Amino acid sequence: MTVLPNDGLSPAAEFPAATHDQWRRLVAGVLSRSGKEVSEETAEAALSTALEDGLTTRPLYTAHDDAPDPGFPGSAPFVRGGRPEGNTAGGWGVRQRHTTADGPAVLADLENGVTSLWLVVGEGGFPVPALDRALDGVYLDLASVVLDAGRDTGPAAAELLRLYEARGVAADAVRGNLGADPLGHEARTGEATDPATAAGLARRCAEEYPGLRALTVDALPYHEAGGSAAQELGASLATGVAYLRELTGAGLSVEQACAQLEFRYATTADQFLTIAKLRAARRLWARVAEVCGAPGAGAPPQHAVTSPVMMSRRDPYVNMLRTTVATLAAGVGGADAVTVLPFDHALGLPDAFARRIARNTSTILVEESHLARVIDPAGGSWYVERLTDELAHAGWEFFRHIEGLGGQAAALRSGRLGRDLAETWAARSAKLAQRREPITGVSEFPNLAERAVVREPAPEPPSGGLPRVRRDEAYEELRARSDAHLAATGSRPRVYLATIGPAAAHTARASFAANLFQAGGIEPVTEGSFEDSGATEACLCSSDALYEEQAADTAQALRAAGARHVSLAGRPKAYPDADAYVFAGCDAVAVLRSALDRMGVS
Repeated sequence: MTVLPNDGLSPAAEFPAATHDQWRRLVAGVLSRSGKEVSEETAEAALSTALEDGLTTRPLYTAHDDAPDPGFPGSAPFVRGGRPEGNTAGGWGVRQRHTTADGPAVLADLENGVTSLWLVVGEGGFPVPALDRALDGVYLDLASVVLDAGRDTGPAAAELLRLYEARGVAADAVRGNLGADPLGHEARTGEATDPATAAGLARRCAEEYPGLRALTVDALPYHEAGGSAAQELGASLATGVAYLRELTGAGLSVEQACAQLEFRYATTADQFLTIAKLRAARRLWARVAEVCGAPGAGAPPQHAVTSPVMMSRRDPYVNMLRTTVATLAAGVGGADAVTVLPFDHALGLPDAFARRIARNTSTILVEESHLARVIDPAGGSWYVERLTDELAHAGWEFFRHIEGLGGQAAALRSGRLGRDLAETWAARSAKLAQRREPITGVSEFPNLAERAVVREPAPEPPSGGLPRVRRDEAYEELRARSDAHLAATGSRPRVYLATIGPAAAHTARASFAANLFQAGGIEPVTEGSFEDSGATEACLCSSDALYEEQAADTAQALRAAGARHVSLAGRPKAYPDADAYVFAGCDAVAVLRSALDRMGVS
């Protein structure tokens, strides 16, 4: 590192120091000129964003926003990473997920950047005996294998260990995870399994396979049920603690028990929240290990998976952007291994192109963007450090809530955990319906003329426990109704956009209305007359001033021409003959569902 001499010059010496109060005063002035009534005291709150879990992100963070000392990378509390070198030694592990025993696809992945395999075996995947075929030609001493076998964990683990022995892989060369996760399986299916299987596998790994772990603490079931970041953290913490109790009760030391765990988390396109979540997860588990008397064992590997909840079925190519941001966040957050779900994941089995894009996402971020050259790139950011601290506290509180219910198993079996997650998802669903959380290609900028992407069906995942939700589910239901109508009648349901006045007066609201109606599969018609449009409903689009002058007459003319329902693009006001209003922040799903009902689209 080059140290520059102190020449006594300070570039900012002649400028007075800016203060937080000055910034608030300037912000208040700008907001007031835009028509918002704010004061210096409320200016910052006006620009703040409310998150789930009672968290708020502010527009400005300074050195006064204190957070606990994150320590050093590789040292407790491991906020800055579980290893001293972070991901600088070649980047994070690239872990590809496979649900079919497609040996050539597995080899293609390994030959092109994938470093470990995540194999779904049993329900939701391929049969246990097909493990040999799936791993045909794989150098098992070089590529680590992670199993996800649910109720078939015991047989799948036995078969994998048999393959290691049959292929002459030395016990100390075996790497990966046998994937035992009885509570995760129960969360998925509602089916309780014997934890003794997991404990037995853990004992065997501890005694015979020093590089192999036995258990996965999978937080995806809680994320996929609609849980928030703090709920995902709290549930994973409660699960990990339950496994510690089981393993130490079976005779393992705390250090040995901790060494058998790997944590799996979802990563989303909310990059800063994802970064903070992974950093907070390490801090929380470090606290658990410290309390249990093993502070040095508080840094288990983290496996990050791009969120299935955020993946859309319409315009699926946008998923490439979502997974890229999520992968960046996973890498910056310090994940040890990252699975990028292919962009067509929500549609069925991925094709070769989708798998290639998925694995290359990590390769480009590591090799071309050099994202792994810096240890904890977000460290030192006042915003990230504060968000990490606040999320850690929220996650700890949810963990205490679960423990107060009797632990993770009791919280699942009582239904209380499911209700907590459902409440969170209901609040988020309202935001999605109002398009306050937009979904590009679905609720914003939909394309009714897009060619459908068709894939072979994937194996049905386990069900019967917590639900699996998607951000696009309400809009997908509407679009499916429109598709069925198109198949049955040869045309989509239509709405006529009745523009009033010059283009400068109506373009903004006409574009807004067209965007909104297409999100529900309703085709907007802007050319010609209402009689020629093939529509049964109309929407007025113009400025407030022209609405005052012409809305009533235009609505009456449309009704006389056969319009059964006339809505107006704008905030609700007392315009005669307007049956409904569409505006930014309205419940778009309710508006569109009602429109399809009136149009007879089933």
